[in-house]
Amino acid sequence: MNATTAPPRFKYYDLIMAAFVCVLLCSNLIGAAKQAQLTLPFFGPVTYGADLFFFPISYIFGDILTEVYGYKHDRRVVWAGFGALAFSAFMAYVVVHQPPAPTEFMAVYQPQLEAVFGNTWRIVAGSMVAFACGSFANSFVLAKMKIATQGRYLWARIVGSTVVGQFVDTTVFFLIAFWGVWATEQLVAVIVAQYLFKTIWEAVMYPVTAKVVRFLKRAEGVDHYDRGTNFTPFSMKV
Repeated sequence: MNATTAPPRFKYYDLIMAAFVCVLLCSNLIGAAKQAQLTLPFFGPVTYGADLFFFPISYIFGDILTEVYGYKHDRRVVWAGFGALAFSAFMAYVVVHQPPAPTEFMAVYQPQLEAVFGNTWRIVAGSMVAFACGSFANSFVLAKMKIATQGRYLWARIVGSTVVGQFVDTTVFFLIAFWGVWATEQLVAVIVAQYLFKTIWEAVMYPVTAKVVRFLKRAEGVDHYDRGTNFTPFSMKV
């Protein structure tokens, strides 16, 4: 009887998946719809999405997953996030549309609930489409650059893939989620600010990303190169 090779058992992969899904849900449902503003030296008032400091963490997870475990493992995590977002949209719809109890509290709370979660379907749709395009673009660029550089220049690979992935993600998400909801000039301003800040944020976080990558490669005993990988996003095989 021919022996079969069992798939590798990684110690930290499931924890990273859970953390990724948590960040993805919270950043899209809690912070994405709020416009915040800061006054910066030389730039003046800058408007941005309130999830600015949290959503890029999901891209850091994507970089770590692709660099250590490979594109296929990152793809599975992305689909897990999509499933969580789809369920959250369904739950939000059901909760918002159930008849509220005829109490003074619900007379105040129901409109607030509708204001916060009534646009959830657009946010989730925008997030799913944008993250599909952006995260797979990020992972694809990182995987291809790793092969081209023979595993060197991690900083250039992380930043280069982020520049591509965040541009796609940010633009697609805000156009789907908030076109016609926000004024056009506000929408453009937020897109530009989000893209620049997210890219800079990931570059600043590179030392942390690099340390985590080195730790996982040692702990898991893996440093995957995506040679011969099928880069279709429409699969969950690893």
